[in-house]
Amino acid sequence: MDEVLVAEDVGRRYGETVAVDGVSLSVRAGEVLALVGPNGAGKTTLVRALTGTTDATGRVELFGQSPRTVDRDRIGLLPQAFTPHERLSARELVGYYAGLYDETRSTEAVLDDVGLADDADTAFENLSGGQQRRTCVAVTLVNDPDLLILDEPTTGIDPAGRRELWGLLEGLADRGVTIVVTTHYMEEAQRLADRVGLLEDGRLVTVGPPDQLIADHGGDSQLVVDGTFDEAAVASIDYPARMRRLNGSLVFYGVRPESIGRVVDELDTVGVAYDSLTWEQPDLEDVYLELTGTTVTDSGDARGTTESVAGESA
Repeated sequence: MDEVLVAEDVGRRYGETVAVDGVSLSVRAGEVLALVGPNGAGKTTLVRALTGTTDATGRVELFGQSPRTVDRDRIGLLPQAFTPHERLSARELVGYYAGLYDETRSTEAVLDDVGLADDADTAFENLSGGQQRRTCVAVTLVNDPDLLILDEPTTGIDPAGRRELWGLLEGLADRGVTIVVTTHYMEEAQRLADRVGLLEDGRLVTVGPPDQLIADHGGDSQLVVDGTFDEAAVASIDYPARMRRLNGSLVFYGVRPESIGRVVDELDTVGVAYDSLTWEQPDLEDVYLELTGTTVTDSGDARGTTESVAGESA
């Protein structure tokens, strides 16, 4: 496949602070790449470097050209912080942005694509969070872009709205649109992306297919035991599996579903009372923890230090 986006050793500093640190990556035509990391990991600054909206060192090419000279009709960009005029309807907003291009798709077709045909005349301020974000995506689609870049597109959307937007992006990918999406939702990245890049402190730690990353770095399945425990009873647990305390829970590693009963028997034998048992397979969260030592949570925080840079949500 042809490479739509190529970045080599891209860097961005703000004074003494390194926001993006030597990132190299490429995105093929028709591919979905998710860039994952907590707030402050460098996602927004990297997106700005890739699209030519901030100065950066290194080399970036979009469709074989500098991002500042490439035909803007070929790109759809949704920044993280984007709020259109709230009193305009979805139809009026899409129509307004369509007027910025020489050739566009029809407003009605775009509204239909994002599932807003029935609510197109509702003012933006009266739409649900999911509908508002769909409207913002519609604005980026009106020029029928070959490359769609979305910075945290589902932040602030309820779970139902998030899944609706996932379905929209999956449909665009099926049509061959190349998509780069930043997110701190691991489930989002795992569902949408052909490849995932993990960012920490401006560095690209690794990139690859999500299933491969989990297989290589996710570790064993886990049985998580929650409750208020008697420490003496916990100390007497003798089960042939690695166990550790994590956030107040007892976590047994490498436990297969058919072995859960043996763990339960051991807990009963030594007198460990518990509230719940949860069996979990490894996921991208485990990969991130293994490779960085921090955990990305659904709130976008991490067990580590992350900061915005020079007024930007990095």
